[in-house]
Amino acid sequence: MSLSVLPPAPPRLDAALPLPLPDLAPRRPGMLGRAALSSGIALAATTFALAGWHRRWIADDGLIVLRTVRNLLAGNGPVFNADERVETNTSALWTYVVWFFGWLTQARLEYVALGAALGLSVLALVVAMLGSARLWGGSASAVLVPAGAIVYLALPPAADYATSGLETGLVLAWLAVLWLLLVRWSQRAGGVVAPVFWAGLAPLVRPELTVVGGLALLLLIFAPRSWAARARLIGVAGLVPVGYQIWRMGYYGLPYPNTAVAKDAGGAKWSQGWIYLADFAGPYRLWLPLLILLAAVVFVLRHRIRREGPTARWRSPAAVVAVMVGSGIVLTVYELRVGGDFMHGRMLLPQLFCLLLPVLVLPLPAFGKRCLPLLCAVAGLLAWAVSAAHTTAVTSRTEIRANGIVDERIYYVLNTGHDHPIRAEDYLDYPRMRPMLRDIADTPNGGLLVNLPDQTYWYVVPPPQPIPEGGAGHTVLFLNLGMTSMNLPLSVRVIDPVGLAYPLAAHTDRLTDGRIGHDKHLDASWAVVDAGVVDRHPWLAAHIDPAWVRKARTALSCPSTQDLLAATRAPLTPTRFRHNIMQSLTFAATEIDRIPAYEIARCRLTPPVPN
Repeated sequence: MSLSVLPPAPPRLDAALPLPLPDLAPRRPGMLGRAALSSGIALAATTFALAGWHRRWIADDGLIVLRTVRNLLAGNGPVFNADERVETNTSALWTYVVWFFGWLTQARLEYVALGAALGLSVLALVVAMLGSARLWGGSASAVLVPAGAIVYLALPPAADYATSGLETGLVLAWLAVLWLLLVRWSQRAGGVVAPVFWAGLAPLVRPELTVVGGLALLLLIFAPRSWAARARLIGVAGLVPVGYQIWRMGYYGLPYPNTAVAKDAGGAKWSQGWIYLADFAGPYRLWLPLLILLAAVVFVLRHRIRREGPTARWRSPAAVVAVMVGSGIVLTVYELRVGGDFMHGRMLLPQLFCLLLPVLVLPLPAFGKRCLPLLCAVAGLLAWAVSAAHTTAVTSRTEIRANGIVDERIYYVLNTGHDHPIRAEDYLDYPRMRPMLRDIADTPNGGLLVNLPDQTYWYVVPPPQPIPEGGAGHTVLFLNLGMTSMNLPLSVRVIDPVGLAYPLAAHTDRLTDGRIGHDKHLDASWAVVDAGVVDRHPWLAAHIDPAWVRKARTALSCPSTQDLLAATRAPLTPTRFRHNIMQSLTFAATEIDRIPAYEIARCRLTPPVPN
C-alpha cells in the first residue's frame, strides 16, 4: 500500500518578516462611526466656509493674477503687459483655473477668483479629512472625530486666505487630493496612475511643491514593479509639467516664474525666516495644540501597534504619512531659509496643513477607559481654538511693522475703507489711486507716471517729442501692481520697481535690509529711459537725477541686458522660441546692478560725457 505524497504547502508571504503584518484592507467604521464622521466633516466644512465668507476679500496680489487673466481673455496671451512676455503669477495652474471659470461663466473676474478660492479651500478640508479617516479606519466601537481640523479652522490666517484671490485654496486642494490618493494606494484600494499624474502637477501649482510631488513620486514609482512599468509612470508624471516647462522656457525665456527672480527664491534670509515663524506661531501659541495632537497620536498608536504589530513596507500607510509630514517639514525649512513672507501666516499655511493631514480626524473609542484621554485631548483643542480664533496677531493695523510683516487683509480693509475689498474699484479709495486716473485722463498724449518721494502725488514725465500721432501711451511705475493694473485698460503699461512684472527690476540685486518680498528697488531713472519719454531737465521731477538718467541710458546698452529684454519683447518667432529655450538658464542668472554707474563698470561700457 503506497502513501501518496502531498505537495509542499506554499510558503507564507510574511514568513521572512520578523514582525507580523497588519491587515491592509481598510476597516469600515460602524454606523455610529459613519454618522460621527459625516457630521464632523459637514460641521468643519460649514464652519470653514462661513469663516472664509465672513472675512472675504481679494488681495492686491490677487488682482495681479486677474490682470494676466484679462490679457488671456483679450487674446494677448498669458502676460501682464501686452508688449512684454512676463510670468507674474507664481502658480501657473491657478492662472488657468481662474481663466477657465472666467471664460465659462463670463462673470466678473474678482467674483470668479473669490468663488474658486473659497470652493477649493472648503473642498480641500473635506477631501483631506476623508483621507485621514481612511488612514485610521474604524470599528463598531470607535468613532472618528475632528482633531487636527479644529486647529486649522481656528487660525484667523486660514480664514483670510480661504479667499484673497491667491492660490492658497488650490495648493490645499492639491495636497488634499494627493493625500487621499496616496492613502488609497497604500491600502490597495486605488491604482497608481492617478496619484502619479496628480503628483506630477506639483510645480504647476507652486514651484516649491515639487518637494512634495517629488517625494510622492519616489514612493509611487519605486515601489516593487518592473523597470518598464516605472518608465511608463515617469512618462505619466512628466507629461504635463515637462510640456509646460518647455513652453515656459521658450515663451518667457526663464525656467521658472519671474516672481522667483524678483523675490530671489534661491537666496537665504534665515533670521527673517525665524521672525516670520515666530510671528505666525507665537500669538496663537500654536505649539500647544501640536503637542496635544502628538500626545493623542502616541496614545492611539500605542494600542494599535500592540494589537496589530508594526510594519515597514514601501507601500504602506506609514510610508505615506512619512512622505506628507516630511514634506511639510522640508517646506517649513525652505520657508525659513528664504525669509518667509510679508503677509502674516500665509506662506506657512500649506506646511501646517501637511503636518496636520494624518490627524485631521482621530479614532475615539465609544466605550472604555481609552476614551477619557482622547476626550480630554479634544476638549483641550476646543479650548485652545476658542482662544486662537479671537486672537489678533498683528496690532499695527494700517502701518507696516519694523519686521515687514503685516496683516494684509486688515491693512487693506482700513486703507480702502471697505469691509470687504473685492472689486478693483474698491481699491480706488486706496491712497494715490484716484489721482492716478485723473492724471492719465489729463494727459492724453501719454507719459510715464512716477510717484513723488512723499508717496502722495504723481508726476507725469511727458512723452517723446514730437508726440506720435494718437499719443505715446501711458506707463505707470508703482509698487501695488494689482489695484493699479485692474483699474486701468490693458493698453496702459504697468511696471513695478520690485520687478514682479518688470524684468529689468527683477534682475537687480537685493537691498540688504529691505522688507521681505519687497527688497529690490529700481530707481525711476531706468524707467524713464526704458519708456522712451522726455529725459531732460526741466521735464523731469526734482527727485529724478538727470545724471542718473544719462548713465541709465548707457547701462541699458549692456549686451546681456539687451539679450534679456529681447527674450520677452522681441517677436515670438520659432527662432526666438528656440533661442529662449537654449538661453533660459543664462537669462535666469543675468544680474543687473541697480546703480547705473556700477552697471556701466560691470559691463565695461564707456561712461557718458557729463553735461
